[in-house]
Amino acid sequence: MKRIGIIDYGAGNLMSVANALKYLGIDSVISREKSVLEDCSRLILPGVGAFPAAMDCLEESGLTEFIKEQAAKKPLLGICLGMQMLFDYGEEIEHRAGLGLIPGHVDKIQTELKLPAIGWNSLSFKNDCPMLRGLEDGAYVYFVHSYCGHVLERGDLAASTDYGAEVTALVWRDYVYGAQFHPEKSGDMGLKMLKNFWELND
Repeated sequence: MKRIGIIDYGAGNLMSVANALKYLGIDSVISREKSVLEDCSRLILPGVGAFPAAMDCLEESGLTEFIKEQAAKKPLLGICLGMQMLFDYGEEIEHRAGLGLIPGHVDKIQTELKLPAIGWNSLSFKNDCPMLRGLEDGAYVYFVHSYCGHVLERGDLAASTDYGAEVTALVWRDYVYGAQFHPEKSGDMGLKMLKNFWELND
């Protein structure tokens, strides 16, 4: 059925995403049940906190392999820490394996600017990512983070932002999308991206 499943694994900001989708009139459900999520046509993996703790929560939920399987056949969007978890591994606190859906790793932003990076920043588009359709290069979105992803293959980088260094903002590989920023908190620009995600493959 055409519905977005918001994955509840105990470490995500679920309601802000659900509320944004509801505002757009998009059918969604928050669940950790595989049968419910499998019936959804798209999935969102939110995330807050530290990489190792979130991965532990995901492992304990029993959804790690399920998410990998689903990402091979339907659109998956990781948001903020959920985006970082898409990478091969992270270096926050300790070396920790991620989902391995986007080749690369996550490390602290190498910048002289204050961390965490909190607030609005502009996007620099790098390829014709479906989630960016109808938006103009330079669109402003809302970030809250100290770590960022580093793609192994440049073609996976859909958009970056400048925070005293190039910072990965949006990744895209096959069915897998990841936004370091919060589209659900990014006003009209973010809502347009969520709508684009909803309309993928229509």
